[in-house]
Parts: sequence; structure tokens; C-alpha cells
Amino acid sequence: MASLAHLVPACYTALVHLAAPFHPKARAWVNGRRGLWERLEAKAPQLQGCIWMHCASVGEFEQGRPVLEALHTAHPGRPILVTFFSPSGYEARKDLPLATHVDYLPVDNAANGARFVELVRPAAVLWVKYEFWPGMLGALHAARVPTFLVSAIFRPDQPFFRWYGAAWRNMLRGLTHLFVQDEASRALLHGIDIRHVTVSGDTRFDRVRAIVEANEELPTAIAFRGGGPVLVCGSTWPADEEQLERALADQGRPVKCLAVPHELSEPGLAATEARFPKPLVRWSELERTPAANVAAMLGRTEAGTLLVDRMGLLARLYRHGDVAYVGGGFGDGIHSLLEPAAWGLPVIFGPHHSKFAEAHGLIAAGGGFAVRNSAELRALLHRLLTDPEARRTAGEAAARYVREQAGATARVVASVEATLGGTR
Repeated sequence: MASLAHLVPACYTALVHLAAPFHPKARAWVNGRRGLWERLEAKAPQLQGCIWMHCASVGEFEQGRPVLEALHTAHPGRPILVTFFSPSGYEARKDLPLATHVDYLPVDNAANGARFVELVRPAAVLWVKYEFWPGMLGALHAARVPTFLVSAIFRPDQPFFRWYGAAWRNMLRGLTHLFVQDEASRALLHGIDIRHVTVSGDTRFDRVRAIVEANEELPTAIAFRGGGPVLVCGSTWPADEEQLERALADQGRPVKCLAVPHELSEPGLAATEARFPKPLVRWSELERTPAANVAAMLGRTEAGTLLVDRMGLLARLYRHGDVAYVGGGFGDGIHSLLEPAAWGLPVIFGPHHSKFAEAHGLIAAGGGFAVRNSAELRALLHRLLTDPEARRTAGEAAARYVREQAGATARVVASVEATLGGTR
């Protein structure tokens, strides 16, 4: 049973390769790793003694980013390596100026782990939230590389806490320190005799506050909002958009929507266009339009939709909204609730949010609202879009919740700093 954790990556890799000819995401996963070792060998002289951060995808990268930036500020001479498991994460951050090199995590097994660690010789390693790859973690432990788990959260149904979970528990014992988001996670870990744990909170709170403090404007969004109010629909999936279509159809007043779907394929964008209020214009169309014409065109509309078909804008777009609907809650799970909350927007999401501590926190604070169907969504949108006082009260509660939860980054950085010493 101790080898079960090692079988999971092998089975996953085999299945992805089988699916690659038929599935674009699987194909991107396979193609992205072609030439990986050659790229790493070419960069290896520049990566010696690096700070290495590994993330599943974009969301986890943004979660770990405040820690990485703080360490870079303290140690500007140290190289930075960032790896991703998913193609979407790599594609979104492959040109990251902060990093010496950005790449994929190699296929996980003991041989690849040993080869990778010997090649780049990291001085300290940050793994963010959920990533547990036994081959790589075993190699890091064998090489005595300080390895930290950042902003982790644990649940009783995970393998670590099951009768068959010995190999998963060994991965935790090999980590230098675990920084978890809440007391419940620490209690679970203590229950399996994992004691090198600190409740640091969630570094995402620091990241979203930094975005707000940067206060970057998007002129196209300003032109669109006019007098408002604007509903920002962020990271939506088809199941979310079906609920929104029904809820928006009977509001009794014009509604302006900034629609930012999670998937930007052309068929998906066409489906989104069909569901949202008209008139509708795509962000990419406006990029080809003179600024004065954009303002004139968008400023005339009392209702309608600006469909954002560009990646990397959502966290800043919330600045120009009044109410946020965050997608994923009618599927596998919600996306980032903290981005709109940090800007002081009331945040709405679907029913599948039980695994997300920030959803419960926002609901308790009065800044978050879960809906089970389009009828509930219709009534809530009507109240928040037509009642400025209700909107203001909920928005202030959301922003206050984010402010009160900040500070995790400093706690993590202090511990990592101790392993790096005074080297600059």
C-alpha cells in the first residue's frame, strides 16, 4: 500500500497520453513537456541555488505570488524558478518578469525527481496549497532541500487521513514546514502526528489587497460602466450562464454586464454571447477601435454586455463593477471570491462552495451570498442592483473581511528567510 501514492502520477500520465489525440487540454499537457529537460539543462547554470515555487495553475500561483515577491525583494540576487502542472498556468505566466525561468513540472517519478533536483539545486522550495507529487518530494527530502507547503487546507476525506494513506502521510513528514489556512487543518494534521504546522492564514488575501492598492484602471471598462450599476460575471461556466440568463431576463430594468467566461474558446464565447443582454460587444473588437469612438459607443448604452475575451484582466475589472457573480458554484467549485471582495463588491456564487473557507467567511461577514437556482439569483440581483444602501453595506462587509484576514505572507516569509540566511 505504501506505493499507492506513486501509482497515481503514473496512471494519470498514462491516461493523459491516451487522451492527447482527442482532447486539447491533454494534448497541451503532453506537448508542453516536450523539450523540458533540454530547456532545464540550458538554464541550469543560471538556476543554481534558486528559490523554486511550484503551483498547479494560475490561481495557486497568485496565492503564492506575495511570498515569492517578498523573498525576491529580500534576496534580489537569487534566481527564481516557477513551475506549473497545468498548461493554462504555464501559458498565463510563462513570461513572468520576476522569474529566471518558468516551465512545467516534469512527469512525477523517483528518477525524474532526483534528476530535477540535481540539475537546478534549489536553496528553498515553495509548493502551493494542494500539490503533492511523491517522486519530486522524495528527491527534495533526500537532498535535504528546505521545502514549504504554503496556504494549504486539509479535509477529512483526503488520503492523508484514510487507512490506506501511509505514503501520503510520509510526504507530509518529509516537508520542512506546513503553513495552513485554518485551525481545522492543523487539528487534522495533529491527529496523524504531523506537528511541524503553523496556522498562517491564506496568502491570497495579501495578493488581492496588493491588486487593490495598485489601483490600475482599465479605460475601456470605465467607458462601458457610465453611471452604472454594473454586474461583473467572472470566470463563468455554461452552468452559471444558464442561471444568469434566466435571472437577468426579468429584472424590470436595464442591466449592464461585464462578462468574463472561464473558457475563451470560440464556441464557448459564441454561447456566452447568446445568453447575455444585448447590445453586446467583445473586448477584442474595442481594442481595434479609436479610444474616442469606444467612449461614444459604450457610453450610449443603458444596458448590454461587454464580453471580455482576453485573459489576465478579471482581477482589475472588478474595480469597475458594483456587484460580482463568481462562476463555478453550479459545477465543481467556485473560483476566486477574494478578488471582487477586496474591491468592495457584494459577491454572489452558486451552491457548490462547501470546500471553500472564504465562501463561508464572506457569508458570515455579510458580504457573500450563495444562491441555489435562478429564482434566488433573480431576487438577489434585483435587490443589490436597485438598492444602493444594500449594495454599499454588503460591499463594505466584503472588503472588511479581506482586510481582517491579511498578513499570512509575512508569517511564511519569516520562516523561509531563516533557511536562506543572510545570502543575497
